Amino acid sequence: NGTSVVEFILLGFPGTWQSQVSLVVVFALMYTVTVIGNVSIIALVWRSSNLHTPMYFFLCNLSFLEIWYTMGVVPKAIGVMLGTSQTISFSVCILQLFFLLSLGSTECFLLAVMAYDRYLAICYPLRYSSLMNSVLSVRLALSSWVGGFLSISLLAFLTSRLTFCGPDVINHFLCDIDSCLALSCSDTWPVELATFLVSIIVVVASCVVTLVSYMYIISSILRIQSVHGRKKAFSTCSAHLSVVTIWYGSTMFLYVKPSAQNSLDLNKIVNTFNTVVTPLLNPFIYTLRNKEVKLAL
Repeated sequence: NGTSVVEFILLGFPGTWQSQVSLVVVFALMYTVTVIGNVSIIALVWRSSNLHTPMYFFLCNLSFLEIWYTMGVVPKAIGVMLGTSQTISFSVCILQLFFLLSLGSTECFLLAVMAYDRYLAICYPLRYSSLMNSVLSVRLALSSWVGGFLSISLLAFLTSRLTFCGPDVINHFLCDIDSCLALSCSDTWPVELATFLVSIIVVVASCVVTLVSYMYIISSILRIQSVHGRKKAFSTCSAHLSVVTIWYGSTMFLYVKPSAQNSLDLNKIVNTFNTVVTPLLNPFIYTLRNKEVKLAL
C-alpha cells in the first residue's frame, strides 16, 4: 500500500477513567438493545404472515443493515475506551471505512426506496399491490445493497493509496475519511473530490427522491376530505419520515462538503449519533406507533 505507517492509534473520547467506564456501559447497553430490537423486527415479520408486505420487507432489510452497521462500530469503540484495543492496522482501518460507508450508502438507497413505496401506497392505493409486487421489491432491495457497496469501492481504493508517514494517532473511535485525510502526507485532493462526488450521487440523489416522494404524498393526503382519513394516511409514513430526518441530517453534515473539515471532535459526536443512536431508535420508531406490528407482537 506504499505506507510507512502500518497501524493507527485510536484516541476515542477524552476524559477520566470513570467517564470512559460510563461511556462503555452506555455503548454496551445501546448496542445490546439495538441488536435485540432489530433482530426482533426481522423475526416478527418472518413469523407473522400479516406482515409479509413490501413495506415490512424493506424494513427487514433496514433492520438487518442496522445490526451490521452497529457491529462494525461499537465493539471496537468499547475496546478503545477501555484501553484494551486502541490500535488498528492500516488494512483493517480501510476495511472498516469501506464497510461503514457502504452500509451507510445502502441505507440512503433503502430509505429512498421506502419513500417510493409509501408514495405508491398512498397515491395509488388501488393499484399498489400490482405496482409494488414481490419481484419489484426484491429488485429494489438488491439494487440498494449492490449500489451501496459499488459506490464506495473507488473511494476506498483511493484512500488505500494515500501515503501515511506520521503521525499515526486518529482522534476518533473509528476510521473515517476525515481522519485519514488529516493524517495523510500525500495529495488528498483526489480522495476529497471522490468523497464529494460520491456524497452528491448517493446522499443528495437519494434525498431528492425521498423529498419528491413526500411532496406527492403530502399533496395526496391534503386532498383527503376526512380528518380521520388524513391521520390514517399520514400514520403510514410518519415513522419513515422521522428516520429520514434523523439520518439525512447527520449524514449530510458529515459527508456533503467540498473539503475535509478540521472539526474532528464535532464529527466524532455526529458519528456517534449516526452509528450508535440512529440504529437504536429505528426499531422503536417503526413499532411504537404501528398497530400492525403491535398486533403481531
